[in-house]
Amino acid sequence: MFSSFGGGIHPPEHKSCTKDLKFINIAIPHLCYIPLQQHVGAPAEPVVNIGDHVAEGQLIGSVQGGVSANVHSSVPGKILDITDILTIHDRQRAVVIEAEGSFRATAYPQRQTEWGSLTGDEIKKRVEDAGIVGLGGASFPTAVKLAPPPDKKIETLIINGAECEPYLTADDMLMQTAPDAVLEGTRIIMKALGITSAVIGVGGNKKGACRALERSLAALNPPECITIKKLKTKYPQGAEKQLIRSILGKEVPSGGQPEDAGAVVQNVGTTYAIHEAVAYGRPLFMRFITVSGGAIAKPGNYKVRIGTRISDIVDECGGFIKPVAKIIMGGPLRGTGVSSMDIPVEKGTAGILFLTDKEASPGSYSACIRCGKCVAVCPAGLLPCLLGNAVEKGRLEAAKSLNPHDCILCGSCSYVCPAGRPLSYFFKVAQDKTGEQERRGVRHGSQ
Repeated sequence: MFSSFGGGIHPPEHKSCTKDLKFINIAIPHLCYIPLQQHVGAPAEPVVNIGDHVAEGQLIGSVQGGVSANVHSSVPGKILDITDILTIHDRQRAVVIEAEGSFRATAYPQRQTEWGSLTGDEIKKRVEDAGIVGLGGASFPTAVKLAPPPDKKIETLIINGAECEPYLTADDMLMQTAPDAVLEGTRIIMKALGITSAVIGVGGNKKGACRALERSLAALNPPECITIKKLKTKYPQGAEKQLIRSILGKEVPSGGQPEDAGAVVQNVGTTYAIHEAVAYGRPLFMRFITVSGGAIAKPGNYKVRIGTRISDIVDECGGFIKPVAKIIMGGPLRGTGVSSMDIPVEKGTAGILFLTDKEASPGSYSACIRCGKCVAVCPAGLLPCLLGNAVEKGRLEAAKSLNPHDCILCGSCSYVCPAGRPLSYFFKVAQDKTGEQERRGVRHGSQ
């Protein structure tokens, strides 16, 4: 029995060219560009200076405020500059490192820590020190997520192995090749949260991953209260609220968070990173990504150091075999289009797609024809056609009454719209504008 939720779409998967390809290490870049804000919240504050020599995995940016994340050096070398660079989030301050020296953190096997003797708070501290954020794309600091408000009773941990975006297969391959680490990471998170129940939700199109996890789970001694649940292959099955609905049958209330349904959700890649940090003391300075699209010569699943530029990855993947119409960091539905190959990989980069003109979406659109297809597929139960029209006409109050902040920006409505309307973009505009309006209201009220 496959679990699912209401709404959603079934776009072509485009996973066949990479789904069976094991990870290959991308070569160490000569120059590494490491942004100091790769996460939701305040940017990290640099703790190094130009001219300093740093080791692989050394702290170069420290957390600032309650919601932030540490940043570490991806390579050993010399700090050439601390300057603004172009990133996926426009211009951000970054540390530029010229690689040189020994790779002590990855050159030799490290002894595993007996983490079972650690307290929940000690585990959370290791996660914070390691600079781990959500690797599924949200980039929310994981240590904050592991400390829900005391009035929220967490009962279940959900590990997200849906990977429902077209083209992306890195999570699938991670579950196939490192199931023991994923399960141990799950157990570590359970201990940090003080709970005894976890569910790993795996997309129904990932049979190899499901078998690998089931074999590892059967070998656990003593057995843990972890179950593997197969999910219907549908988009956006991996969105937090939809995942909770599919697995637990619970609805997260409007404006609410997963903890309101008694759950914490972590991505498979994040779970692996937590295992690396707590069991081996390795900070987050590398991640697994999918490189795909009809324009790239060697699509595949790769292990890449954070701060590696797109141009370096293209060189490692054999260059282009067709003209590139669009470059997307992330998946084609929720990812971000970029215009420069100087942009570096960040912690939240799940993939890089090099799409041909045939694969890329058309840019023109027309007026809404009131067909209702967007309403039928909206997983959040919204009225995308009405909300899109309100935003397009600048009717902010009307848009606000249609609950734009409940939109998860999955892009399902845009995908099915026969008029080609960029509805997901409209809703992001509505979220930004109504959020800014509310912030101004709060400031004015406090004066």
